[in-house]
Amino acid sequence: MTGTIELQREFFKENSKVIFRNDEFTASLFRYPSGIEAIELTNSRGRMVVLPYMGQIIWDLEFDGVDLKMKNMFTQPKKADGIIDTYGCFAFHSGLIRNGCPGPDDDHELHGEMPCAEMDQVWLEITDEGIKVCGKTEYVKGFGHHYLARPSVEMFNGEAFIEINMNVKNLSGTEMPLQYMCHTNYAYLENAVMKQNIPDSAFTLRESVPNHVKPTEKWLEYNKKLLSGEETLTVLNQPDMYDPEIVFFADELDRYQEEAEFEMVSPDGVTFFTRFSTAELNYATRWILYNSDQQVGAFVLPATCRPEGFNAAKKSGTLIKLGAGEERSFTVVTGKK
Repeated sequence: MTGTIELQREFFKENSKVIFRNDEFTASLFRYPSGIEAIELTNSRGRMVVLPYMGQIIWDLEFDGVDLKMKNMFTQPKKADGIIDTYGCFAFHSGLIRNGCPGPDDDHELHGEMPCAEMDQVWLEITDEGIKVCGKTEYVKGFGHHYLARPSVEMFNGEAFIEINMNVKNLSGTEMPLQYMCHTNYAYLENAVMKQNIPDSAFTLRESVPNHVKPTEKWLEYNKKLLSGEETLTVLNQPDMYDPEIVFFADELDRYQEEAEFEMVSPDGVTFFTRFSTAELNYATRWILYNSDQQVGAFVLPATCRPEGFNAAKKSGTLIKLGAGEERSFTVVTGKK
């Protein structure tokens, strides 16, 4: 049996208020000083904070006393149209018409229109297994595309992982492009080992340089060594080399597995993991960054294509075309083992 709690913006106040509680879960509503509404879910293992009206961004995620989120410069979410202006979250939905870092011939902003999209409706679903934060938003442009996006994220009884979902339906009478990435910004774990059930050789170093990346001589030299095979990056043990960011791509994952599973394991045994279907998400990105302001160990970002912008996906033939009335769903299970 599923119980539903319909939410409204006026429910969210500066002081946190419990809206549901049982033996395992507490669900609380509050508003940040910036004005952004938030839902905090806690279970016996940890807590998750979701921004239900702002792209359903997952702002915080902690399990067993371990913070899973990247180090960042933001003390709270900020009101923003683009993700770059509030880049302090654990995870966001990248896409859906445009995705990734815009190339020189692209006109879209970083990671597209979905990350900070305003939700039209928000609710909680409560089952015997857990609590799910649900939402939907209708995207429509005159002389443009028209779709319905329905993201959700679920926390489970006694578990230290979550399930992130995105469903998108084309509401127009013509086909629409679709690019999607589940952008999980994991914490950097010093000396952690990154591994997965696909070969290390499946990863190739990104050679394009997005606008936000400002190369240094040291960084360029390190990239040359990675390209030549003189250096490898499966262990996070050279933080001074990861500024600016180091990015790898793995393509056509269904050549290796029906279900991909990636892990990052620290020397003290802390293990983060991500699992997804390669029929849904056939591409993976690995994003490593370490400096005084931001530290990221994003061991995998599951996606439908490389995050190099709209035109790059179009040229490579990896741009999905969603027919009139057609819909697609994507599911990612991620957290701590």
